[in-house]
Amino acid sequence: MIIAGFPAGSFAANCYLLATGPGTECLIIDPGQDAEPGIAEIVDRYRLRPVAVLATHGHVDHIWSVAPVCGARGIPAYIHPADRALLTDPARGLSLGPAQQLFGGLTFTEPDDVRELTDGMTLDLAGLPLVVDHAPGHTPGSVTFRLPGTLFTGDLLFAGSIGRTDLPGGDYETILASLARVCLPLPDETVVLAGHGPQTTIGTERARNPFLAGLAPARGPATGL
Repeated sequence: MIIAGFPAGSFAANCYLLATGPGTECLIIDPGQDAEPGIAEIVDRYRLRPVAVLATHGHVDHIWSVAPVCGARGIPAYIHPADRALLTDPARGLSLGPAQQLFGGLTFTEPDDVRELTDGMTLDLAGLPLVVDHAPGHTPGSVTFRLPGTLFTGDLLFAGSIGRTDLPGGDYETILASLARVCLPLPDETVVLAGHGPQTTIGTERARNPFLAGLAPARGPATGL
């Protein structure tokens, strides 16, 4: 299996490509600012054929290049409906001042084909059965993508930290509940591939992440792997 990633743009949001092997179909997770060259390099290196773009949430550092990537390759985008409006109006996810400075005259559009994610669904794409877990708190529509032994957390969980909750739609108690329900029931050896920063494991974060101290695993997802 191939999992290749790189930090995209000035936000250094991790963009990931997943495939069962060289010369196969692949998925793209969170193509952020200026992500197209990095995606093209990995696609060419492994002779991959992208079939879908998946968004862990709607913040602009993760969806900046969704529409151009989907449009250039004729593929759909998947996002939770609670964050779908951010595809065309990412300023909703930021406070007013930073949004005005960042976007200026920039405009964003939805891809032609947008498909909505639901909690507990399994995406059988590119030969990879990814389980979707709704994990609000950073944004209302945040999700994780889960494979056996690997969890793509977006901005839910980082190495040593968790996602911020001070932006519109964020809520600290809600993100703690998502961490307890989505992350903590998983085995310690589960690899965490986050939206920013280095990879880690559930066991490492369980032991060392100060935001998880005192959190008990909640009942895990009822469906999926």
